[in-house]
Amino acid sequence: MVAMSSGKREGRMSLLKKIALTASAAIVTAGLTSAAWAESAAERAVKEAQKYKGQTITIVWEAGLQSLDPLNFSGPLWEKLTGIKVKVVEVQTAEMFTKIMQEYRAGTGAYDALNVIPAWMPDLANAGALEVLDPYVQKYGYGDELQKIAATYRDNQMKVDGKIFGFPDDGDVFVMYYRKDVFGDAKVQEAFKAKTGRDLAVPKNWKDFGETGAALTEILKPQNMYGAAFFRQPPYTMFMFQERFRNEGGKFFDAESMKATINSDVGVKVLTEMRNENKFMPPGVEQWGFVENLAAFMAGQTAMTISWPPYGRWAAGYGTDEKALSWVPKSTVAGKVGYAMPPGGHPELAAGFALSVASTSKNKDAAYLFIQWLNSEDISLQRVKLPTALRDPFRDSHFTDPGYLALWPDAKDYLAALQAGSKSGLLDLSLLQTDKYEEVLRQAIGKLWAGEDPKKILDAAAGEWDAITKKIGVDKQKAVYANWASKSGAYPQ
Repeated sequence: MVAMSSGKREGRMSLLKKIALTASAAIVTAGLTSAAWAESAAERAVKEAQKYKGQTITIVWEAGLQSLDPLNFSGPLWEKLTGIKVKVVEVQTAEMFTKIMQEYRAGTGAYDALNVIPAWMPDLANAGALEVLDPYVQKYGYGDELQKIAATYRDNQMKVDGKIFGFPDDGDVFVMYYRKDVFGDAKVQEAFKAKTGRDLAVPKNWKDFGETGAALTEILKPQNMYGAAFFRQPPYTMFMFQERFRNEGGKFFDAESMKATINSDVGVKVLTEMRNENKFMPPGVEQWGFVENLAAFMAGQTAMTISWPPYGRWAAGYGTDEKALSWVPKSTVAGKVGYAMPPGGHPELAAGFALSVASTSKNKDAAYLFIQWLNSEDISLQRVKLPTALRDPFRDSHFTDPGYLALWPDAKDYLAALQAGSKSGLLDLSLLQTDKYEEVLRQAIGKLWAGEDPKKILDAAAGEWDAITKKIGVDKQKAVYANWASKSGAYPQ
């Protein structure tokens, strides 16, 4: 996921990571010398990369917890196996796109490999900042393992105009977390039935969510609990709007005219309901970010929430004894959390990361081989189990791995929810200058919490979207939108 918190650096080389480093080196080295094993993509990458021993490659990575992967685990292991050093340039998420574009325009070749949020890919590819990876995939025999990436990520986050520009590398997807003990409590069930006339169940649509959340808040108030809470700061809520708008039947644009249609009746309904739901959530929820929402859920103050996969691991207590995760609130709900799809059944693949090669790199083969190795079945499985690195499962094998299934008692249910999301998830809107359209949505959410009229908010937002489209070029953007809309994760199937 995209890190939303402070990346503390204490204890980077914990015993767990030292053990992982040693074990991984032994596994990969053994694979290279065993004639009995078919050569994997990871082994092939190591063997080919040894030709570039002594080189240094530079990779751009999100600052914070995410960077603990290449700094502590994969970077040192790669150097041990190949003799190639990895220099990690840490950049805040909000600055990554700009930094990548600035470096491309400068043409200095300072970056070799890149972490790219998939929604940026059309912009970066059309600008020429990303290397086309198809020839490398063929040269180094990575095609078969690429097909084993979960379909929604593979089919939606890898290509622009039919060409590969990045390897999906982070299974970011929204998950609903709910209190199993609350939903299974006979007294709560009885009170809920008396209040609503229906049985208590995890909501499958937004109408049920509103009714369930409101009723649970009334029932649970004596226990100082609320029916639900979400992070509501605009950067996060923007993703939730994109998901909910489409689950309710909305389309972002008219495909023929490219006129924005976010101000449709569906859009107005979604914003209105979102604001109404705040009434049964904790006071001040409009200002809540990732950490505030996490803290409330971990403290047992809310019965339902929606967030990225790390919530599920941390609520179970997995990895939270790591010093780098000392900022994560201690869980009081371990063993009490259930996992489900958000209402509507098509969760947002919110942000995420893909691995790419900079077109200006002076070490393209070495950079490519590093990202093939990182993304491979063998190495990615180890990376998604690192407690601190925030890489979420994205391969079919990740969801069924016996080691992952055993990490905590309910890990099997957690992975089943992530796998469901990997099949039905919705891709973030991805256009030329996507950031400009997203900024309009963020501002719209801010206006909503300030009390402005949802219809007026969305009419103004649609007008701003139309102005952006006109400035870019209607026909030019129409072609990019058509390509995006043709993908399986653009709209619910």
